[in-house]
Amino acid sequence: MELDQRIIDKSKWMWEQCLPHISVDCVVFGFHENQLKVLLLKASVARKWLLPGGYVLKLENLQDAAQRVLSERTGAERIYLQEFGVFGTVNRSEGFFEGYGDDLWYKQRFISAGFYALVDYTGVNITADEYSETCEWRSIDDLPELAMDHQLVYTNALTILRQQLSYKPIGLNLLPDKFTISELQKLYETILGKPLNRGNFYRRIMRFDILVKHEDLRKGGAHKAPYLYSFDPLKYHESLQGLDW
Repeated sequence: MELDQRIIDKSKWMWEQCLPHISVDCVVFGFHENQLKVLLLKASVARKWLLPGGYVLKLENLQDAAQRVLSERTGAERIYLQEFGVFGTVNRSEGFFEGYGDDLWYKQRFISAGFYALVDYTGVNITADEYSETCEWRSIDDLPELAMDHQLVYTNALTILRQQLSYKPIGLNLLPDKFTISELQKLYETILGKPLNRGNFYRRIMRFDILVKHEDLRKGGAHKAPYLYSFDPLKYHESLQGLDW
């Protein structure tokens, strides 16, 4: 294996600037063409797929580190970020930098905080870093094999997201500013992976009292044009404190 001098040089910088043994891994969800998608990187080292992640600067809060990582990858400002777990399997990244010295920053044991993020697919500009071949969206129904323990991180994030749909109005960062009730229901169905009763969904979502109905209609189609809705930002964020369905 040919060693990359850039990785060795960056390792020295990491030892100086970052907290040892602490990292963040982010599962970034976006919704596009009725598909729930996840943002992935293909690393130049080992040519394997990974979730976006990074390290925590010495004078940086943990959540700020996750926000910074996501900003670097997507340029997005409207990011809903939720911590959902901690991952610390022994040797979780060993072998990924095989051939490098044991003093390499990236070969140390890291305890990683997992965050999931919800972003507007149309409002991001995804960017690969200097150590990645590509950065791209992949449908949750067509994911490649993920390296290290990132499959576990992703699976846990999706499980938590599905559980939180029962008591949190997920959607503000995944849909355009205006949408129909049918589009909102489709988002929930896609995340849950199952159909929902239209009447029951309407009653449940209206109990949150977070939607603003607009007089303009969604044009086009053979059927009666549906009304458009948007989220009331203040009530939406209040509801994230834990209102139940």
